[in-house]
Amino acid sequence: MKRKTTTRTTTEASKALPGRTLQAMPLYRREDIYDERAIGDMAAHYRAILTATGEDADREGLQKTPERAAKALAFLTQGKGQDPAAILRSALFQEDCEEMVIVRDIEVFSLCEHHMLPFLGKAHVAYLPQGRITGLSKIPRVVDVFARRLQVQERLTRQIRDCIQDTLEPKGVAVVIEARHLCMQMRGDEKQHSLTTTSAFTGSFLNDSKTRKEFMRLIDTKGA
Repeated sequence: MKRKTTTRTTTEASKALPGRTLQAMPLYRREDIYDERAIGDMAAHYRAILTATGEDADREGLQKTPERAAKALAFLTQGKGQDPAAILRSALFQEDCEEMVIVRDIEVFSLCEHHMLPFLGKAHVAYLPQGRITGLSKIPRVVDVFARRLQVQERLTRQIRDCIQDTLEPKGVAVVIEARHLCMQMRGDEKQHSLTTTSAFTGSFLNDSKTRKEFMRLIDTKGA
């Protein structure tokens, strides 16, 4: 799935629609563009699954469900075709900064690859710059790219860490993810309040307990 964005300046909008107010022309528009052939193939399989469960795929409430489900899956796995390192490099700056940079409470949602049920939570990401920094918004985007794939939380945590370490080459990277897994809440053990926490560290966060403790203290939401 591709996402198309359209932006027009005020002057362009005026030229495009003479005599009309600017309110009639949105300055920003986001469009979702899908591979129609792939969506059609996936929808056919979803229809077969509905039928296999004993449902009437032609009843009113389910007529468009296969296509909706196919598009939802395409959206939730769109990160597979994206380059997270390129996102970081798109806003890379030389900066004499050695203080810890933390982006905490990043909303995360992904699909567990074992049951294809969601897991949702938040990620905390930090790095110690070594002459280079990236735009703050790029960190959550990297999290999204890796999360929007069929995943397991342990691998997701390591992938975010490794991407930032390899691209920015900082003194160290720290990633902590806390998530609730619907495959544990809705089926199997049915533990409604279980929370899974994973962590991954490099450099100073791994080798220096003082630095690691400072990071853990700063992301401690109980003390916030």
